[in-house]
Amino acid sequence: MPIIEFHLLEGRTVDQKRRLCDAVTKTVVDVLGVRREQVRILIHNLPPENFSVAGITALDQAAGSGAAKAVTEAPANGATNGKGVSA
Repeated sequence: MPIIEFHLLEGRTVDQKRRLCDAVTKTVVDVLGVRREQVRILIHNLPPENFSVAGITALDQAAGSGAAKAVTEAPANGATNGKGVSA
């Protein structure tokens, strides 16, 4: 019995989650050859203050905080101007 878990930021609609569950179930049935009734899906909704990337919460990223902006605008190669500021 496959069990699939999703951890999503809050804000997805009930319809989006229904469509996600249907599409994932179809794929699992096709790939693993199990019956639809065997597929279990758990969706965990996370508030934006409980999820972070590069140490910046999604709440702060959405608010456009200076720290979040610095992380999202930094070059992928980590290059700086020698003073710790993104080049």
